Amino acid sequence: MATVAGSKRQRAHGAVAALRNQRGARVEPSSYTSTQAKNGFGQVLEAVIQGGVVVITKHDHPKAVMLPVEEFNALAGARQGTLDTLSGEFDQLLARLQTPKARTGLRAAFAASPKELGKAARAAARRRG
Repeated sequence: MATVAGSKRQRAHGAVAALRNQRGARVEPSSYTSTQAKNGFGQVLEAVIQGGVVVITKHDHPKAVMLPVEEFNALAGARQGTLDTLSGEFDQLLARLQTPKARTGLRAAFAASPKELGKAARAAARRRG
C-alpha cells in the first residue's frame, strides 16, 4: 500500500513540474484523491487560498490542478504575450508581402492561362540559374 501512495504522490508532483519549471518557483503541490477533495473541500480551498497548488487524482492519475489566481494570471499572461508578439510579427510580414506589385502579380497569376503559367515558370527558372 505504501508504494501506491508513493506512486500517487510522484505522479501528482510530475503533473505540476511544468508549472515549477516555467516560473522557476518552488511550488510543492498537495495531493488529494477526488473523494478526499469532495469530502474536505474547505481544506482543499484553504490550501489554494494560502498560495498552494493542489493536484486532484482519480484512480491514481492526476485529473485536475487547482492553483491561486496569481499563478493562473502569470501563466495566462505569459502565453498571451507570446501570442501578441507572434501576431505582430505575422502582421508585419504580411504587410511586407502585400505590396501593390505583389498584389498585381497575384491577380495576374490567378487570371493566367496554363500556357502563360508555364511560360512564367520557365522564365523564373532561367532567372534562378
